[in-house]
Amino acid sequence: MNNTKPSVIDLFCGCGGFSLGAELAGFRSLVAIDIEPTLQSSFGRNFPSSKPVEADVSDINQTDWSLLIGSKRPDGIIGGPPCQGFSRIGRRSKNDPRNTLIHHFYRHVNLLQPKFFVMENVEGLLDDDNIGVLEAAIATVSHRYTVLGPFVVNAADFGAATNRRRALVIGYDPNELLLEQCLFDQVAVERKATVRDAIFDLPSPVPRNPRDKSDFGWANYETNAIAISEYAQGLRELPPDGLGWSSVIERLSSGMVSGMFETRHTAPVEDRYRSTPNGTSDPVSKSYRLSWDGQCPTIRAGTGSEKGAFQAVRPLHPSEPRVITVREAARMQAFPDWFIFHPTVWHSFRMIGNSVSPSVSFGVLSAIFKNLGHNELNAEQLKRRAA
Repeated sequence: MNNTKPSVIDLFCGCGGFSLGAELAGFRSLVAIDIEPTLQSSFGRNFPSSKPVEADVSDINQTDWSLLIGSKRPDGIIGGPPCQGFSRIGRRSKNDPRNTLIHHFYRHVNLLQPKFFVMENVEGLLDDDNIGVLEAAIATVSHRYTVLGPFVVNAADFGAATNRRRALVIGYDPNELLLEQCLFDQVAVERKATVRDAIFDLPSPVPRNPRDKSDFGWANYETNAIAISEYAQGLRELPPDGLGWSSVIERLSSGMVSGMFETRHTAPVEDRYRSTPNGTSDPVSKSYRLSWDGQCPTIRAGTGSEKGAFQAVRPLHPSEPRVITVREAARMQAFPDWFIFHPTVWHSFRMIGNSVSPSVSFGVLSAIFKNLGHNELNAEQLKRRAA
């Protein structure tokens, strides 16, 4: 582990989309916390130098932090509190207990007093019925932190091949760091990636052996000459030192990629999907048919077993009569091919749907990382510039 890198703590980490962007931006993920073991099950494999902790963020106190990190002060806290109570999709409830987790995010900011924090959530959090929850939480840290936002970003503007709009709140201690919202506008890409950029080079789906519960859906990359986009080339690269599971790196090096299990459909369903025009939805399943030259809509997470094990609707492939694979969904969100999810397709889609797009976290945290380097000034200088 490189202890010289600035560190972040990832609250509500899931499989690690936020931490991935942080690591690629130059931070190290010190501790990552999530209550659900399935969503977090791949974190330790993808981030072997981090410390994944299965725990309820609302139960963690100062004593727990002392046990986890000793006297270490993290440079940043990142996290996307569960958002189902605020989502514009499905039932919205002011009494959803998950709504209080936003308060706990800011409670931990006060406990650990990092130089900065970044919180992500659904756009619905900014609606009139919900914004009061956020404003009350922000008020608990406003005595120490300058707060930027909330403002809305789209993952497509940060380089991902998906239109995924999310609300961000960024805070920083003006005695140690100076940030401006325009810094995050400057990371927007000039050309938006398309579905073709993201998945055209991937192999066809493979059948699953029902007796092998540990298979991650490995398939060989196509060996014939295929024009591989710059987007896909970047996601096919091996991970930087300190990231990735050795088993995945070995297979990736030999020309294999995970997450390629097929989803079998009946003949009538295939016929229906085949006749669904690109850019429209199948009238029965409501699955959206992707267009090669468009972007993917937001991939939904579905729910865990405690909420009925609801499987979210998956997009349809642009030219084949089927839903997309796990790897195709991951590519839309800009997850690299070395990033492993779960042997079960349903859980993998939940991981991807719940994640902060790594392209967004990388863009935002790269801007902060660069600013950390530019602000090794004495406290008096910072105070004068902030005045």
